[in-house]
Amino acid sequence: MNRLFLMAAPMMAVALGAVGMPAAALAQDPAAAAAAAAAAAAAAAAAPAAPALNGGDTAWMLISTALVLMMTIPGLALFYGGMVRKMNVLATVMQSFAITCLISVLWYVIGYSLAFTGTGAYVGGLDRLFLNGLDFSKAFVLGEATGSGVATTIPEPVFMMFQMTFAIITPALITGAFADRMKFSSLLVFTALWSIVVYAPIAHWVWYPSGFLFGLGVLDFAGGTVVHINAGVAGLVAALVIGKRKGYPKEAFMPHNLVLSLIGASLLWVGWFGFNAGSALTAGPRAGMALAATHIATAGAAMGWLFAEWIVKGKPSILGIISGAVAGLVAVTPAAGFVDPTGAIVIGIVAGVVCFWSATSLKHMLGYDDSLDAFGVHGVGGLIGAILTGVFAKMSVSNSEGGFASVLQADPKATLGLLEGNAAAVWIQVQGVLYTMVWCAVATFVLLKVVDVVMGLRVEEDVERDGLDLALHGESIH
Repeated sequence: MNRLFLMAAPMMAVALGAVGMPAAALAQDPAAAAAAAAAAAAAAAAAPAAPALNGGDTAWMLISTALVLMMTIPGLALFYGGMVRKMNVLATVMQSFAITCLISVLWYVIGYSLAFTGTGAYVGGLDRLFLNGLDFSKAFVLGEATGSGVATTIPEPVFMMFQMTFAIITPALITGAFADRMKFSSLLVFTALWSIVVYAPIAHWVWYPSGFLFGLGVLDFAGGTVVHINAGVAGLVAALVIGKRKGYPKEAFMPHNLVLSLIGASLLWVGWFGFNAGSALTAGPRAGMALAATHIATAGAAMGWLFAEWIVKGKPSILGIISGAVAGLVAVTPAAGFVDPTGAIVIGIVAGVVCFWSATSLKHMLGYDDSLDAFGVHGVGGLIGAILTGVFAKMSVSNSEGGFASVLQADPKATLGLLEGNAAAVWIQVQGVLYTMVWCAVATFVLLKVVDVVMGLRVEEDVERDGLDLALHGESIH
């Protein structure tokens, strides 16, 4: 959720007349004192008003937070649960539910503080450790300590909770890459470490005013880099480190229940309106355009995947159309608040076709076992969306609520995307993608290796053969 769209010109404190002037001097010159008082009053009237809490914006953000939480439980849980074999359904849905609980606690303890406090360029501070000092009585200013804070019209606990739901779904997405074969205990340890070492710093880089990618000008409205590229790359690394499922690719790993997956994908689609439109942090025109872009891109991607599969395989499938829809949701995420509907549908169609290729042909060409295509859809789709944001971003959309007013004041002809004449925007987006991919890949690899040495990553061969549900949780779906 790139905060550039909210940035305004820095507020300047104007000290006139009386500031620094001895009281005796004012008393000796009543005319000067009157003039100074008048000037101070005029300056106060002209100064921008401090942000105030807005009930409509707060209500929309409460709804958005609930929608994004719904994306993980039950949305992602059902989406992934329906695609695995029957003997692993409970283990798969358990992962999404347990990650929701684990990350919620960690976000309270330290995650939020590392992501959204401090003045550093690479990681936050400990100002909100255990949510200490969380202020619910006034409008929240993100990064107030940096001197270039971003004003909002919602209280900080609402912002904190909204961001918590993003922190929850990101590691939950990774689990699709190594479905059917990871120890539950190891998953919890890895997820906890990953959220602190990888997710929180990258969120700080991109979405916090002092973050170095924020300062570079990377556009990421709702998580193309922070969520999807991050999760996709981590998933690919995990699939490579843990290894292929027993029997892959010779054996067929048929989905247990695609109706569950369709229901899960549908919940993801609806929840994504909170994910993207909620990232405007207001219930205004920016949220409306983000919602429209999200829906149109998703439909375009679903049709792109459907027709690509129809041409290549001869039949359109349920798994294909829902995977295409998710690819569109992923790809439009970084662009939602910067592009118009035409840019959105192009991004969606491109993502649908390319993600179909990556989830089928590329995976087999390179020989990795990304079980549920976490990298093929989220990694590749996020990359497409992040780069194409630099192509299709429009100043008219981005400044619909005055977020780029200071930029336009300095340069009335300023533009955002390549199609508007700003070719540098694409290179900036590429840099954001590369920094995210490199840090995520290296840190994820190290964390997985440490967990593997200490406690092992993979279940025993007989457990994998007979199913994780009974072996790890002592339960079955029937």
